[in-house]
Amino acid sequence: MSASLEVRNLKKQFPTGRPAVDGVSFDVPAGEIAVLLGPSGCGKTTTLRCVAGLEHPTSGDISIGDTIVSSPEKGVLVPPRRRDIGMVFQSYAVWPHMTVRQNVIYPLKHRKTGVADADKQVAETLELVGLTEYASRPVVALSGGQMQRVALARSLVYRPQLLLLDEPLSNLDAKLRLRLRDDLRRILKATGMTALYVTHDQAEAVVLGDRIGVMRDGKLLQMAPPYDIYNKPADIFVANFTGATNEVPGVVTAAQGSEGVIETPTGQRLAASLMQPLAVGAAARIALRPENISLGRTDAQNTFEARIVERRYQGTQTVYDIEALGRKLEVLELGTAARFDVGATVPFTIPQQVCWAYPDTGTVKDE
Repeated sequence: MSASLEVRNLKKQFPTGRPAVDGVSFDVPAGEIAVLLGPSGCGKTTTLRCVAGLEHPTSGDISIGDTIVSSPEKGVLVPPRRRDIGMVFQSYAVWPHMTVRQNVIYPLKHRKTGVADADKQVAETLELVGLTEYASRPVVALSGGQMQRVALARSLVYRPQLLLLDEPLSNLDAKLRLRLRDDLRRILKATGMTALYVTHDQAEAVVLGDRIGVMRDGKLLQMAPPYDIYNKPADIFVANFTGATNEVPGVVTAAQGSEGVIETPTGQRLAASLMQPLAVGAAARIALRPENISLGRTDAQNTFEARIVERRYQGTQTVYDIEALGRKLEVLELGTAARFDVGATVPFTIPQQVCWAYPDTGTVKDE
C-alpha cells in the first residue's frame, strides 16, 4: 500500500563545507510523483539518500505514512530494510547471472511470499513494464532500456510504500530515455505508487512529476506543479534553470501589487510582472524565456525594435539572436520556415505576464 512522505527541516552536514541539505521541507501525498530537480551538487540526491536511510541526517524529521523513520532529535533511525521502500538507481543494478524473471522474483523470496502469489505478482509486474516475453531471457542479453525496466520491476513487485528513483534514465541514449520517460509515468500511475524522483533534466521533471521541487545549494527554492514552476517561478534561479535564459537589468519606476514598470539602462521601459516584492527605485532583473518573445508583432504593451544578429535554423524551429534593450537576447520561434534574415530590423513584443521581474541580487549572469 502506497504511503505519504513527509520531510521536515531536513539538514545533512558533512564534516567539511556548507550543508549538503539545508532546512528542506516538503510533503508527497500518497500516490503522487514528486521530482527533485537541480544542478549537480544541489543536494537532491543527498535528500533522497536520507529518505532511503543510506545517509543519516544531521537534524530534521522524515516520516513515511504514519511512521517516523528518521529523527535525530528523537533518537529515531529506522534502517533502510525496514522502511518498506523500493529503489531504482542510475546504474541498472541487475544480477547478471540471472534471468529477467529470477531478478524480479528475488525480493519476494526474502519476504517469504507463497509460490502462487509470487508467480502472480511477477507476471503482473512484467506485463506492467512490458517484459512478459523476455521473462526467461538472461538480463545480459537485454538492451540498456530493458535492463532498467527489470530494475524497475524488481522494485515494484513487492509493492513498497514508497519508490525512490535516482536519475534512472541518465545512462540511456536519447531515444530510449524519451521512450522510457513516457512509460515510467504511466507505470507508476498504474500502480498508484508514491514516488520521489531525482533528476537534473527539466524535460524529465515536467513529464514525470505531479510536483517539482527545484533545489540549489542544499535549499529547496520552490515546490509546485510543473505549470507553476514554468509560469510562476519563485525566484530568478528557478526561472533561469527552467529555461528563462534572457536576463535584462533595470530599475523599478512604478509598482502596484504584482505589476510594475522596469526601466532598462537604455531608458526603455517594460511593463512587468513582479514575481517578488519590489519597491520603486529598487534594482531589478527581468527574466525572459526565448519562446515568449514574439518577433514581427506590435500588438502588446511591450513593443520594441530589434536587429537580427544571428539565425540558427533547426528544422521545426528557428533560434535567433537579437540586439534589443541594450542586450543580446535569444528568441525561439516554432515553424519550419525561418522568417527573418540576419541584419534585418524587426519589431517584437513581450507580454507583461511573461515579463518576470525579480530583485537584482548581483549574483546572476550579466553581459
